Amino acid sequence: MRYTDTPGSRWSDCIVAGRGRPRDSSAAGIGVVDGEGCGPEIVRAALAVLEALAAEGAVRAAVRRAPVDAAAAGGTLGEGLAAFCADVFAEGGALLCGPVGGRFVYELRARFDLFCKLVPLRPIPALGAAGPLRPEHLAGVDVLLVRENAAGVYQGHWSERRDPAGGRRAEHAFSYTEREVRRIVDAAVCLARRRRGRLAVVLKDGGVPSISGLWRDVAAAAAGAAGVTAAFVNIDLAAYRLVQEPATLDVIVAPNLFGDVLADVGAVLLGGRAHSFSGNFAAGGAAVYQTNHGAAADLAGTDRANPVGQILSLAMLLRESAGLDAAADWVERAVADTWAAGWRTAEAAAAGGRVVGTREMGLRIADAAARLAREGQSGAAGAAAD
Repeated sequence: MRYTDTPGSRWSDCIVAGRGRPRDSSAAGIGVVDGEGCGPEIVRAALAVLEALAAEGAVRAAVRRAPVDAAAAGGTLGEGLAAFCADVFAEGGALLCGPVGGRFVYELRARFDLFCKLVPLRPIPALGAAGPLRPEHLAGVDVLLVRENAAGVYQGHWSERRDPAGGRRAEHAFSYTEREVRRIVDAAVCLARRRRGRLAVVLKDGGVPSISGLWRDVAAAAAGAAGVTAAFVNIDLAAYRLVQEPATLDVIVAPNLFGDVLADVGAVLLGGRAHSFSGNFAAGGAAVYQTNHGAAADLAGTDRANPVGQILSLAMLLRESAGLDAAADWVERAVADTWAAGWRTAEAAAAGGRVVGTREMGLRIADAAARLAREGQSGAAGAAAD
């Protein structure tokens, strides 16, 4: 289940400017934020996978945990946690972040200008018919969602006051500059060129005319110059097409709010939100990897949360920020192998499947990753000896 398009290439090469990333260096600097709700449990499962790879000598991971007094509290990015993140980035590391509610993710993105979010939407066939869509409907589906992360509705200004006519008046103002649109569109065009050369630009012409016009003009110019075929799709139709005809889509680029909606809709293609993951990138190289679901406070401490999205976000970190292609492959294949063997958390279980909790699911994927690492390194050593 390799989600990149050409061996040795990385999607983040289209985003991070002027910085060479390591190539199979076997070392990874990782800052860990446990998050809230089910976050600590699913992060623990992901770290079990990392530890299994390290035990096989497949990676050398320098893991730093956010101090308890700096952890996200109340859904905000406090100064202590911001300082921890800044230190990780300054040392060339990346963040593995559990889910946190409130304004935390928006403040994190604004603070470190994590303007580009990449959401891979490529179903894993090993999940079979456990998801809501028929397997044959998902054949050939390979969509990459590129979401603008640092402007738009979520980074606007809001207030509330009394309305002279009575009651409350809530106000919210937001904007996009040409520079903000151009940098995310340029990243999406670069990615489309590396893939199948098709770009869907998500707008709402009648509802948000000025911003839609800016996105349309910038995207048309960038795509035309690069030889990429651009289609302009209103958000309601884009959501419909993503479920009804996903195999027709390649790269999608969308403003902040629209991209958020499409990521959740697109999780249906993956069998559920718990399987959806992403990377958030700044032009200078800072990166945060996370799931696309919430903290699920009702699942905290129950050993029922599905850790697969968090584990796949770790794989994305290993490839995109650490240059550990082989290790990332082993993690992704371990998820597929564990599913193929019938092991699932309750909400993803198929008829006759074997249901396990968060911890055991993580350990089974870790065992599979360790086995693949042993086999892969043994094969590489044998080839070298030949």
